[in-house]
Amino acid sequence: MDETGPHNERLPDEVRKKVEKKLDARRTEKRSLWHGLGLFGLVGWAVALPTVAMVALGVWLDRTLDDDYSWTLALLLAGVFLGCMNAWYWVSKESKAE
Repeated sequence: MDETGPHNERLPDEVRKKVEKKLDARRTEKRSLWHGLGLFGLVGWAVALPTVAMVALGVWLDRTLDDDYSWTLALLLAGVFLGCMNAWYWVSKESKAE
């Protein structure tokens, strides 16, 4: 195997960056239990609020429109999807901050 390839030339820099990142993580203050519970609550509300709002809109549409189509069910699925995308956004934002 060729040990002078482009991957091996970057190896010391990559190792140094990873070591610096780990040392910085050890120096920073640890996250508390309250932080974890807060994030857990944020994710829960991020899913629950769009779901409930979309279901409420669907119930209103079903009562208002005389249609064979179930707006409540369709908007329930849309609300869950939007809520999951919202939760994914907040979790990815928090993991980038760490």
